Amino acid sequence: MKPALQFRLHQQLTLTPQLQQAIRLLQLSQLELEAELRQIAESNPLLEFAEEVEDDETLESSEPESDYPSVEAVAASSSDDGEASDWSDGGVAETPIDFSSSSVGSSGSSGSGTRGDEDFEPQNAAPETLQQHLLWQLNLASFNPRQHLIATVLIDALNPAGYLAEGLEAILAALPADLDASIAEIEEVRRRLQGFDPAGVGSIDLRDCLRVQLEQFDPDTPQRELALRIVDDELDLLARNDIARLARRLRAGEDDVAAAAVLIRSLDPRPGAALDATPVEYVAPDVYALRDGSRWRVSLNPDAQPRLGLNQHYCGLIAQARGEDASWMRGQLQEARWLIKSLESRAETLLKVAEAIVRRQSAFLDYGPEAMHPLVLREVAEEVGMHESTISRVTTRKYLHTPRGTFELKYFFSSGVSTEDGGSASATAIQAMLRKLIEAEDVRKPLSDLAIAEELQRKGIQVARRTVAKYREGLRIPTSSERQRAG
Repeated sequence: MKPALQFRLHQQLTLTPQLQQAIRLLQLSQLELEAELRQIAESNPLLEFAEEVEDDETLESSEPESDYPSVEAVAASSSDDGEASDWSDGGVAETPIDFSSSSVGSSGSSGSGTRGDEDFEPQNAAPETLQQHLLWQLNLASFNPRQHLIATVLIDALNPAGYLAEGLEAILAALPADLDASIAEIEEVRRRLQGFDPAGVGSIDLRDCLRVQLEQFDPDTPQRELALRIVDDELDLLARNDIARLARRLRAGEDDVAAAAVLIRSLDPRPGAALDATPVEYVAPDVYALRDGSRWRVSLNPDAQPRLGLNQHYCGLIAQARGEDASWMRGQLQEARWLIKSLESRAETLLKVAEAIVRRQSAFLDYGPEAMHPLVLREVAEEVGMHESTISRVTTRKYLHTPRGTFELKYFFSSGVSTEDGGSASATAIQAMLRKLIEAEDVRKPLSDLAIAEELQRKGIQVARRTVAKYREGLRIPTSSERQRAG
């Protein structure tokens, strides 16, 4: 065969770098987006955030007018290279993007967008850890150097709940070999450590922790001795709240056993958790849903959206740049335009999807979880004219604030269960009904899964007993027998 040239015409979908960037920004959460934009702005001198723009304007107000030309002048002077029309058409505002209701076409306002004291982030002192709290007490206690070293190793080995999960043998192995310590010596130091605040810290197990706390009560405390007996021998029966059997085992009155059980339940089974240094994380909503008369209005949270703009100083330098520098700066300006357009597209898409969800789930906003309608990604995708994968990206780690609380957008999607009238009820609504039935039940005769299924069927919801069991387990509600003993 002889070599020859052939021409073929075919279509192919290609993801441009701009589209790839828009998709990536769309799936990022608020914090991830902030970090991503900070990183991009550090490598692109033509991008800056709103606070930087405001600082520059404050400084320039007290200086003579700059000699640098405007972006329009740069575009005019660069028209000979044929690229000016590509990036000087006014497609991007020179001021930072404002994602308030007026700039992205939101259907309602979410505030004036003023930035007063909100610019100052609270600077809380670092919380004291359990180890720091115990070491402070250790330095005030009368321990000799050997005991001090053993206590330090014991404190370092505590888990967040305040227990020694690894046992005394692991503590012995962690001590220096020349110390020549023994298990008995470590146990003695551990007993003294259990008297530190919080009481019970350094315990081996739950029984040990509760006993230490009971021993610190005054000996004249009512039912103290009976509570100690329960902790030592009958902790399993106490967990099942079997008061009658406990009374027979201990040969005591049921009233006395009940009082001892109340005393034990007043103790702290996880003493170290009170000094958990894990910071509390708060969710900032991306979208607001507020009632305006007879309809629900949706708006973006302007404080949760990045305010990104062009650096006018570097834009002015493009006119004076020549050669490779000019080409590089024009490329950076083009990337800045793409990024800002991607952010605008992200905000518009988020608002459009949130509005569609609120329209579909307005009954939930009016009446609560029992009025939640079945909803899948495909329905929202068809309404807003997007692909299901796009809806999935938009609703992941994005939050909607409503008068009923703040929810992830994915919370409003759930499968449906058929009803007698041919309709369907969402899984979220069924779970709310299930919880309501259990909260209203007689604690002496709790409803079984079959009884709950029959009650739901009387309300027109066709649901099987195993489905009720699955929903109950998902809500972390114990079985009817366990609820009866706990009652």
